[in-house]
Amino acid sequence: MTTEVLVIGGGPVGLVSAILLAQAGVDVTVWERRSDSPSGTRAIGIHPPSLDLFEQLGVLDEIRRDAVRIDQGEAWNAGRRLGAVVFRDRPVPHPYVAALEQWRTERILRARLEAVAPGSLRTGTSCTRLTPAEDGVLVSGNDADGTVRTRAAVVVVAAGGRATVDGMQAPGPVHRYRDRYLMGDVADRSGAGSIARVHLHHRGVVESFPLPHGVRRYVVHTGYSVDQDPARPEPTASDLASLVAERTGDDVDPATNTMLSAFGVLRRRRKRVVDGRVVYLGDAAHEISPIGGQGMNLGWSDARVFAPLIARMTTGHLSTQHDVAAAVSRQQRAIRRASWQAELNMRLGRPLPGPLVGIRDLALRTALNGPAMPILADAYTMRWLR
Repeated sequence: MTTEVLVIGGGPVGLVSAILLAQAGVDVTVWERRSDSPSGTRAIGIHPPSLDLFEQLGVLDEIRRDAVRIDQGEAWNAGRRLGAVVFRDRPVPHPYVAALEQWRTERILRARLEAVAPGSLRTGTSCTRLTPAEDGVLVSGNDADGTVRTRAAVVVVAAGGRATVDGMQAPGPVHRYRDRYLMGDVADRSGAGSIARVHLHHRGVVESFPLPHGVRRYVVHTGYSVDQDPARPEPTASDLASLVAERTGDDVDPATNTMLSAFGVLRRRRKRVVDGRVVYLGDAAHEISPIGGQGMNLGWSDARVFAPLIARMTTGHLSTQHDVAAAVSRQQRAIRRASWQAELNMRLGRPLPGPLVGIRDLALRTALNGPAMPILADAYTMRWLR
């Protein structure tokens, strides 16, 4: 079995990469280790540059049909609205963030890939080894029938931050932050409609985002990591409801919870994004804090930038060092910007001593109600990716 490009990982970034390549006439195959259909809400925010890309892929109408359109975000504290960032007036084709469960996004992308490259997605197939070969890469893996092997001119790794098998470059050093969060999806009783809200409580931030079908996601800063106590119980939906009620006043019914996750935050970057004929995209290339919802969109930007380079690499020769360096440099700038913005979001939402809360609130009120607001709106919708 041979293919021009083998994509390892059939999540959002791998699927978008495969669709872009297939639309460019490249023979592409995707190995996805999951054998079941996509499930779970996970990453939910699709930013304007990604919506532009989805229009190019031919899936924008389906995304807009299913998603909640967020065209405004508000900052609150102690029951008072500090101000808002308004996206709907920005001079871009899609001035809003589309909120959609990741499983829905993946199913839309799977259907599009099947339309442009029938049979290219092989589920239940995992990669076990990459071996450089003349003009390509030999790839070994496993599926339900046993061992599978293929030869590809280029391998795209889009299998997440922990992706590592024999012959694959090491993921890179990890920087772990002490911040801890609790996230859950519940029935929306906030009264905020399609508005995203950030509640800047002195004990830690609560972010909330609307989702389709009357659901709202809450992300709560729960403090800082400590040595794990095996006797300490796992957080519950009731814990989430109590924290949200205390810091926002929103009424949350824990019985309506459909997803609950306690998580920490890390930053990691691979040393080489393009390693011979292996290209790393998305979290496989770089991980940043999820606070601010940039990670998935940054991975899609990787796919858009590197797809032309990958297509040229299938023609029998490696692209010039200049081509590689230009693509890598462009994405490194984007990664630095996203990492900086994610860290700023985390700092803004950390617990604060009482005297500093008023200073922070005054600064935010000034920024959100003055000439800086459009700049903030562009930053939070990642307009700089364009």
